[in-house]
Order: sequence, then structure tokens, then C-alpha cells
Amino acid sequence: MSTHRMEIEYCTGCRWMLRATWTAQELLTTFDGDIAELTLRPGTGGVFDVYLNGERIWCRSEQGGFPEMKHLKQLVRDRLAPERDLGHSDRPSTDTSQS
Repeated sequence: MSTHRMEIEYCTGCRWMLRATWTAQELLTTFDGDIAELTLRPGTGGVFDVYLNGERIWCRSEQGGFPEMKHLKQLVRDRLAPERDLGHSDRPSTDTSQS
């Protein structure tokens, strides 16, 4: 049984609850069975921070924005199950428009 705990703190004044719930849904779906608990914690001041087992793994103010879901899933995977393949989230982008 998993004991991993996640928390997403989001700014209510910025109305980021929907972003927080979408992020939670993505993480819970991807890491089904690995996350025992995921808490949404209302905050203020433009906060959007993601914690895993008490360790902050994403901070909007420090990292300059919101995490791309692919990157956030990789951060979680690297801590929970480094051997796990995330499928399309692990593959390099095939976008050639930058060439």
C-alpha cells in the first residue's frame, strides 16, 4: 500500500483552483496506486507549489511559471518509481517547427 502524499497549494485570488484540480487529476491518473493522498490547499499571493512527501518539487515563483505536465510527471516519477516508463511523456518532442 502506498504512503506517498502530494499537496498542491494554489492561489485563490488568482483563481487557480481549476488548474490545481486538473493537475491533481493528471497526477492521480498517472500514478494510480502510488499516491495515497493528494491535498489541494488554498493559498494567496500568486502561489502554485507542488509537494511530494513534504518536499517542494515545483514553485511557480522560483521556476517562473506553471509546470508543463510532462515535466511535472517526470519529477514525480523520478522520486516515486525511477524505473517506470511514462510512455509519451518520456519521449522527446517531435515538433520540427523550431528547425
